[in-house]
Amino acid sequence: MILDRHIGFVEALRAAGLSVSLAEDIDAARALTHIELDDRETVRAVYAATLCKRDGHRPGFDQLFDLWFPALIGDGRMGAGIAAGETEGYELVTKEGDNELAQQLADDGPQALEEFREELGRALQDDDRQRIAELAIFGVGQFGALPGQGPGRSTWSAYTAMKRIRPEDLAFRIMQGLEAQGFGEEEARAVATRRIATFTGLSEADAIRRIAQEKGVEQIQETVVRPTLDRLDFLSMRRDDIEELRRQIYPLARRLATRLTQEHHAKRRGPLDFRRTVRASIATGGVPLTTHHKPKRPHKTELVVFCDVSGSVANFAAFTLLLVYALREQFGKVRAFTFVDDVVEVTDQFVPGGDLVDIMTGLVEQSAQAARFGRTNYGRAFSKFVEKYPDALGPKASFLVLGDARSNYADLRLDALRTIVEGTRKQWWLNPEVRRNWDTGDSVATRYNDLVPMVECRNLTQLSEFVHDIL
Repeated sequence: MILDRHIGFVEALRAAGLSVSLAEDIDAARALTHIELDDRETVRAVYAATLCKRDGHRPGFDQLFDLWFPALIGDGRMGAGIAAGETEGYELVTKEGDNELAQQLADDGPQALEEFREELGRALQDDDRQRIAELAIFGVGQFGALPGQGPGRSTWSAYTAMKRIRPEDLAFRIMQGLEAQGFGEEEARAVATRRIATFTGLSEADAIRRIAQEKGVEQIQETVVRPTLDRLDFLSMRRDDIEELRRQIYPLARRLATRLTQEHHAKRRGPLDFRRTVRASIATGGVPLTTHHKPKRPHKTELVVFCDVSGSVANFAAFTLLLVYALREQFGKVRAFTFVDDVVEVTDQFVPGGDLVDIMTGLVEQSAQAARFGRTNYGRAFSKFVEKYPDALGPKASFLVLGDARSNYADLRLDALRTIVEGTRKQWWLNPEVRRNWDTGDSVATRYNDLVPMVECRNLTQLSEFVHDIL
């Protein structure tokens, strides 16, 4: 049983984007033989130490651990660590009077709900974390149950439970208690909000645990566990994801630059110099014991980046520009242009050693000039680029388009794009949309793909690999 759980957990981590090698898998299994398996938080720590290599992977790791090694089954006995290690082991019904409360909660009517809210208000006001965790489980079980698919089956919804319990209505009561203890109004409001958020988070986690127990972990882990930051789609990022990704751009660029340098050093020799090799073989009776190679002539790409900065793909374009400019020493020259329906050059926004926030702010302000009519128009943007910036084209330049190829049914101006293709050395198009959505609605991906090879690039991992390949 434990071996099956271990194998399933490791496979789930790999599917979520954590790179777990066979050696690390074996190390984790061996480490488990040296601890007490009934101590859940120690098991979590052992797995984290052997399988989780980056801080950014820890949230996804913890979510999967809670699914594969739940703190309890049904409404049964709780193990240690329901609140990330902040509580001790206990049974769900242990405190004096809890049996009476449990009997009252067998009914989910108005009186039982009011008694539950009263109990929850006391626990939140006293900041009794163990009691809050208990009540989160009670609340989801009693007030979040929904009829499942099929007779005798149920499912659970934290949203339904929270709509009935309305923990936010208890904020004023909590604030009054805190102010009586000497807290200021703002501080009391912040503490009350944090405690209510803790209860809500515990309720959501318990609903997910119950659903996983009912349907099987494998059925829900892909929808419940968010991908790691480097595998998260650009188009589905939240504000905190965007902030974290901004912090990761420069470290990622350094790792990528180091990798490129190592690969270039490993390929120091140029192509075989046949004439020198044959001439040297005369000294060994015509046997070419030593090969001679021509000097290596490294080529640095001169890159022209053409970015769609309309609302739907603005984050994708901004992060790609930041990564390219963080790696600017790997390119011979970089010029950047943004567009919605008009074209603006933003090369001057990227200065060596510039502050990331200042760069992003300047980019947004200058890119606002790229919208004349406010609707994305690729055809007009290509024609304006050819008209205003012919000096950006040349036999040494490579042209990179960043955008979703959705042109609001406007004229595609394939002739202008063909002029760009004929005037540059190489061309690429990165599309942040999933491939199955190409050519749906106003997308003209295939039409443009006939001239410029289009590649799906939905996350940071795919973007990093693309930049590595063109270098």
